[in-house]
Amino acid sequence: MVLAELGGSISRALQQMSNATVIDEKVLNECLNEITRALLQSDVQFKLVRDMQTNIKKIVNLEDLAAGHNKRRIIQNAIFNELCKMLDPGKPSFTPKKGKPSVVMFVGLQGSGKTTTCTKYAYYHQKKGWKPALVCADTFRAGAFDQLKQNATKAKIPFYGSYMESDPVKIAVEGVETFKKENCDLIIVDTSGRHKQEAALFEEMRQVAEAAKPDLVIFVMDSSIGQAAFDQAQAFKQSAAVGAVIVTKMDGHAKGGGALSAVAATKSPVIFIGTGEHMDEFEVFDVKPFVSRLLGMGDWSGFMDKIQEVVPKLDNQPELLQKLSEGTFTLRIMYEQFQNLLQMGPLSQLTSMLPGAELMPKGNDKESQAKIKRYMTMMDSMTNEELDSTNTKIITESRIVRIARGSGRLVREVMEMFEEYKRLAKIWSKMKGLKIPKKGPMSSLNQNMNAQQMSKVLPPQMLKQIGGMGGLQNLMKQMGGMGGLGSAKEMMGMLGGGDK
Repeated sequence: MVLAELGGSISRALQQMSNATVIDEKVLNECLNEITRALLQSDVQFKLVRDMQTNIKKIVNLEDLAAGHNKRRIIQNAIFNELCKMLDPGKPSFTPKKGKPSVVMFVGLQGSGKTTTCTKYAYYHQKKGWKPALVCADTFRAGAFDQLKQNATKAKIPFYGSYMESDPVKIAVEGVETFKKENCDLIIVDTSGRHKQEAALFEEMRQVAEAAKPDLVIFVMDSSIGQAAFDQAQAFKQSAAVGAVIVTKMDGHAKGGGALSAVAATKSPVIFIGTGEHMDEFEVFDVKPFVSRLLGMGDWSGFMDKIQEVVPKLDNQPELLQKLSEGTFTLRIMYEQFQNLLQMGPLSQLTSMLPGAELMPKGNDKESQAKIKRYMTMMDSMTNEELDSTNTKIITESRIVRIARGSGRLVREVMEMFEEYKRLAKIWSKMKGLKIPKKGPMSSLNQNMNAQQMSKVLPPQMLKQIGGMGGLQNLMKQMGGMGGLGSAKEMMGMLGGGDK
């Protein structure tokens, strides 16, 4: 998770307060001092932190609270609300609409990750059903068009640019016109950046904006500058009609909190945060879920959205439903689940949305994904009979040797993959006998499977991370009506099994 250090410090402060026998002034002060220290270390402006502490003390007057009040809950809510206030600019940004052409222009200093962010923004919307296109109006930096071309090709997004034309205004106008004719509903214009806030940058930016007539101007900013983000965002806002901000490189250092709070102080909404170099390391920034994750309370809605993006609706998978009720688990089903898991992006991004994630030991994402890909390569070397059979005895020694040779792996690794399959098959078999509704919404499937049944199926470490039975019941409520049992299946098999 981004700002994991800050989140861990705040979570530990709240945990220590919860463990105290009596909540008095001393315990409250210790908790607030710990949170203040963590925020200052994350480069949040001193005035913002001081105001937050003062406001919480005004709200939580322990002497005035009558006996029987849940003081822990009141303090936690006050901290939650004040952190939200600190990060919320109080105004929404322009949202593009499907089917209606929208032009979005990206601006920022050189080196802030602008060109990469343009592609991530396009890729995110492409997955949601938009038809995006990229226009490279950066004629200043050598290799800018090559970079955008490479990124766009990888993400299968149409692009426009020129090696010969040096006028960014002309390129922007031609690119926008071209993609409007091709019925693209999200046209993203990448502009030049500079090393310093010089007049030439702002003049060029103004000319491109005048010609391309963007519906939204997004300022891309490197979070490593911390508090200095206030001056940067303010300068750009005064020179261009900046409607939103994307903060990049949130995964690399501890100053991200300062950057986010500084941008909010300029009343510019942060809409996304960049959390890594890869295309899917890009998260929607929503203040309340973000603060909820910082406080170790998780983000159920984000967790479910992430899963719903990838896992197909169970209504359209009658065969899988049938196998679920029979407790049948084949290597082909395991292969499909691995495919779904890889599409979700880094595992840490998903598990960071679960309560208590900041206090959990961190795994190695790359290692886990590499292992899953190795297993899939081995399964590519198997016959249909082997993939669809539930009888593990048909996998003889000679077949294991053949699979190892065909996939270029060691015999030991193939045997390890079969052990993983047996482990997941055992989990799946516990679902046997579940009543599958033939008609009606899939929420009725969730009602057939209560939290007690689900707790037997989930790996203990995952049940603990979700927050025990209470957290599981909460999750199942949220999954009702979503066709969510398939999602739960993904959670059980994959989050509990992908890392071993």
